[in-house]
Amino acid sequence: MSSDDRAVAAGKLRQLRESRGLSWADLARALRDLAVKISLSSLQRTQLASIQRAIARWESLTHRVVIPGEHYQVLLAHFYARTPIGALALDEGSDFAMLLDALRHFGTPEERITHLRALIERAPIDISGALGAASAAHPGGLALWHSDPAHLSDELIAQLATGVSNINNQIGSAPLVRLQLELAPFLHTCQQLLRPARTTLRDDALILATDTLGLAARLAFETRDDQASDALYRQATAAASRLRDRRSRAAIHTSHAMVTLHATGNLKHAGQLAQAAVTAANANSSYALLGRAHAVHAEVCARAGQARHAYQALELAWTSIDQLPDRTPGFNAQRLDGFDGLCALHLGNASHAHDRLEQSLTALGAPRDAVQRGIVSSDLALARLRLGDPEACTTLLHEAIDLAATTGGRVPAQRIRHVRTALRQVTNTAELDDHIHDRLIGR
Repeated sequence: MSSDDRAVAAGKLRQLRESRGLSWADLARALRDLAVKISLSSLQRTQLASIQRAIARWESLTHRVVIPGEHYQVLLAHFYARTPIGALALDEGSDFAMLLDALRHFGTPEERITHLRALIERAPIDISGALGAASAAHPGGLALWHSDPAHLSDELIAQLATGVSNINNQIGSAPLVRLQLELAPFLHTCQQLLRPARTTLRDDALILATDTLGLAARLAFETRDDQASDALYRQATAAASRLRDRRSRAAIHTSHAMVTLHATGNLKHAGQLAQAAVTAANANSSYALLGRAHAVHAEVCARAGQARHAYQALELAWTSIDQLPDRTPGFNAQRLDGFDGLCALHLGNASHAHDRLEQSLTALGAPRDAVQRGIVSSDLALARLRLGDPEACTTLLHEAIDLAATTGGRVPAQRIRHVRTALRQVTNTAELDDHIHDRLIGR
């Protein structure tokens, strides 16, 4: 992005705001109100003064380059997609079209522009609208369970579960902020179901609520709202604890352990959650779930330098996964290879790490694997660096950057930064830094 592009982008944002007669404070209030309406939790609690300063930096011609972040891009898109009287206007010549042009000048990748347009076209702001398809098939819709949870029919719960599953299956192929917005009405419904007064919920309703809260927690982490993520995981754990079957509890503990590890680096807390996941997983018959819980525990131990415990956990993970048919969907041998390789990296065996990671990367070809592929690509790049091949490391890291830009995954971005720091010790990374700026910072 040249200084001329920066000036054009800043000028367009200023023109958009002033054309509606808004001050920085006015626009800040409008954006925070929108964050509340579309359940964008990370900005609901942001001080108005902080949002106002962000707006000023976007429009500044003298300040260092400051591009609206992904959450702000979503809010600006929602705001400028509608005229001052509330009509949707997305065509050429509209404020929305000018916003997208400004983002292009800021260096935002074209696929991100396409996703923003799709988000506005597909995602309703009215929180009840997204559940229309589910409620329409059930007489009385969702209103019935407000008075009596017994009115939750099998059909309605199944339709809600399908909606949540469809959102989960888009991870890796759709921007995570969009998925967070699509999930918001389902999350709202499940939180209403779990109100303290509701003491008699069927198991299928509790499973729906647990799955929804767990997915919401994962998406909050991915969009860098760690406070909301931790709160949602706690709600999910409470819901899962009401189930006799411990499968849901094990899944939530495992996911929470991974998120805690990458959000805080707190090995003690992550280890406690991983151990709780193993305990819960041992109480059910899912070998895949038990294998994943042991794998996460192994990673925590490896990061802590506890080699013996890490190898023991890996052995237990492989024992569980070996019970599964080959190429079983979900957590399988190919994904466990990635954990095995990462543990080897942390424990100083770059050769073993390289072989396992390369095997895992080769097998991760499905769209749903895109985030994991970005993680494994970065880990494999580090293994190649430690084996004395910085050129191969750089080549693979470029691929990881493109994957991270497409998926928006937080952990791949963390891994890329870590490998780039190590690579800088042995070679010039100017071209790599430019690629990171163009593909990631401009998002």
